[in-house]
Amino acid sequence: MPLIPEPPERISDELIELRPIAGWDIPEVLIAHQDDCELYRRLGMSRPPTGAVLGTEVERADALRRAGEALKLSIVEPGANTCRGRVDVVFDWSHGGAIVRVWVAPQLRGRGYEQRAAELTCDWLRDSAGLRELQVELLT
Repeated sequence: MPLIPEPPERISDELIELRPIAGWDIPEVLIAHQDDCELYRRLGMSRPPTGAVLGTEVERADALRRAGEALKLSIVEPGANTCRGRVDVVFDWSHGGAIVRVWVAPQLRGRGYEQRAAELTCDWLRDSAGLRELQVELLT
């Protein structure tokens, strides 16, 4: 299983920045799930996440990346730190690739954040981890 390098502090362009998920993202993620009552289902969850579930996710994120299982990034606006959405990458080493799933808060949809986050993530995965087979899912 190839090593997934630690992402840089920020992966960015003029529209968005991506950074590793953090505990301070939890309130915005919970609000996004409240504002979009079906988001958890589109993410394959059986129920909306709780603060405790999200806290555990943050605590385990680096270990999952080091194990080559998953990578979780927050979408923020340039120069800001408020979570506007997420990028969840699940690695599939049997096929030499990954699924890149992107969502943004309901009030920010349609601004190109989802597509740009997917492109930045895929570019970084190709350059840093040598992945070629990337399946993108934009949850809008």
